[in-house]
Amino acid sequence: MFQRIMVPVDLTDKNIVALNIAAQIAAQNKASITLLHVIETIPDLSFEELQEFYRKLEKKAMNKMNELAERLLEKGLTVHQKIQYGNRAEEIVKYAAEHQIDLIILTSHKVDLENPGRGWGTISYKVGILSQCPVLLVK
Repeated sequence: MFQRIMVPVDLTDKNIVALNIAAQIAAQNKASITLLHVIETIPDLSFEELQEFYRKLEKKAMNKMNELAERLLEKGLTVHQKIQYGNRAEEIVKYAAEHQIDLIILTSHKVDLENPGRGWGTISYKVGILSQCPVLLVK
């Protein structure tokens, strides 16, 4: 059913649960997994003005993504890695559409029952609403 699974990663340990679920689904479906990290750009400043800064972030992100990918490769899974620049939610949704992703698995925060409206602007909420493919939110 799912042949192309994408896991947007923020390079923190909370991504491990989403990666484990992606690995299980990928193994069952002989699917590939794409790890996507989006480096948020600063609005109203050209990329060139901060190019050196962004390249340092990219190098650090790639090192961490290699570690995450290794966990999946050890399980015999096919893994792709991609780093994008821009608005995180927009880039995740755009990448998924352009690469015919069948399922997005990403971490989400637990809803604060005393203030449930607080989470409406999160990346996971935006991706869940805007994505054209199924989205699995992991808490």
